Amino acid sequence: MPTVSVKRDLLFHALGRTYTDEEFDELCFEFGLELDEITSEKDIISREQGDTKAEGASDVILYKIDVPANRYDLLCLEGLVRGLQVFKQKMEAPRYRRVSPASSEPQRLVITEETTAVRPHAVAAVLRNITFTQERYDSFIELQEKLHQNVCRKRTLVAIGTHDLDTISGPFTYTAKPPGDIRFKPLNQAKEYTAQELMSLYKTDSHLRHYLHIIEDEAVYPVIYDSNGIVLSMPPIINGDHSKISLNTKNVFIECTATDLTKAKIVLDMMVTMFCEYCEEPFTVEEAEVVYPDGRTCQYPELAYRKETLSADFINRKVGISESTEHIAQLLTKMCLRSEVMSDGEQIEVEIPPTRSDVIHACDIMEDAAMAYGFNNIPRTTPRTYTIANQLPLNKLSELLRQDLAAAGFTEALTFALCSQEDIADKLLKNISETRACRISNPKTAEFQVARTTLLSGLLKTVAANRKMPLPLRLFEISDVVLKDESKDVGARNNRRLCAVYYNKSPGFEVIHGLMDRVMQLLEIKPGQGNGYHIQAADGCVSPVTICGEMDGLKDHRGMKRECRGVED
Repeated sequence: MPTVSVKRDLLFHALGRTYTDEEFDELCFEFGLELDEITSEKDIISREQGDTKAEGASDVILYKIDVPANRYDLLCLEGLVRGLQVFKQKMEAPRYRRVSPASSEPQRLVITEETTAVRPHAVAAVLRNITFTQERYDSFIELQEKLHQNVCRKRTLVAIGTHDLDTISGPFTYTAKPPGDIRFKPLNQAKEYTAQELMSLYKTDSHLRHYLHIIEDEAVYPVIYDSNGIVLSMPPIINGDHSKISLNTKNVFIECTATDLTKAKIVLDMMVTMFCEYCEEPFTVEEAEVVYPDGRTCQYPELAYRKETLSADFINRKVGISESTEHIAQLLTKMCLRSEVMSDGEQIEVEIPPTRSDVIHACDIMEDAAMAYGFNNIPRTTPRTYTIANQLPLNKLSELLRQDLAAAGFTEALTFALCSQEDIADKLLKNISETRACRISNPKTAEFQVARTTLLSGLLKTVAANRKMPLPLRLFEISDVVLKDESKDVGARNNRRLCAVYYNKSPGFEVIHGLMDRVMQLLEIKPGQGNGYHIQAADGCVSPVTICGEMDGLKDHRGMKRECRGVED
């Protein structure tokens, strides 16, 4: 969960009253938040770096508040205060509006074809006649960073750029060029650098070096120019120094470049809705026009409102309460979801604002209703059906076998359920097509390409990694493998198996032989050709010094195979 740090006195001033720590903690709980810590900048530095470093640091009390990861609208003081004020019914949820420029054409951002290879999407908007104070400015910058770390996935999906519109002139061009062709003075630097030089410069920067990998291996780097050729930013790394915003900035041009257009729209909506209250006309945002390579034009921000309809009975049943339709509509309105009872008296029409991108299903609306009602106020009821929890028979059998195998001197191993194709095929002298393996469509590494079809490969790799351990090694594993099965709705099934390995200077087949007999004895499976188990010849071998048994078969170095019918499932 993200943690938002806000100054206590500034928060109380915005809320219009003073709370004790206990009262504010209770308010956070009612709203679905958690007051994680009460501290100060001096305390933080003292705790992390010592009292000497903390000398001269601020004593201002800070509230650290844990916010749900999907509530992007609560990641700054402005959104937090707005949500709490609406929740306490001290104000109505604002109505956000997109407006056209009063005296000119909207700012235009033109996307060129070259961006397709690296970062194809962009959106933009303007905050016109905004008034910054130091606290507002700090909150504005901090929200960008919070969004970068959260919904933007460390700038891989979206990168936010904010610029002083009065220092640049449109139309703006979003393009991509070879690193050597990009040259500008980056934010807070004294001279110009090429993009290549910047990548070298920021490799030692504690903040920016974490983002270099996003584009450093690309043939072209994304860059945004104004009509005079001034570089606004080289996303997702750094903005230009020429257009940096300050306390004196009155008009802010916001651009978001992205690999995911939906996320870009959400991020832009969050940035403008959180701070448009400081504009000369509160809660209005000036639109910007984005021109795509194919000639399409779109106006942003969307600030889209949508409506959902659900019944009061649905909420009552899911939450476990019995409230009137009118009261449920009031509860939802407290959560910034304007709600009205429809003409039939049973259905509720809920309006989802652009700040609530987390609401994607009726269950999300139900959750907000439960939160507004108060989780502690939901009556405890006895379930109509009495059930007694019990362990699955398969798991119970597995646990009993684990104890006996451990008692036999074997150590349990826990290996990865994913492995490489070589592990279950080539290294076991098998063809991959014969393994019925489920492949991963987009494996991140060669070590995790398929779901294992045998436990043997994992135990052999465990032995290989522990060759310095004193011999003998006795290992076992009881776990699931995954096999393709067209009869299942998901096309595969799990199969519980047992595998054991004995590793020593001498083969020691009698050890595995004895272990297998003990397992069969515990499972009450008698030797025999019918429903029992028997030994028969098999082709190939696993290893001249390794003897391995598995619940679907036991192979030794002499090519013998012991089958265990009726045990796998």
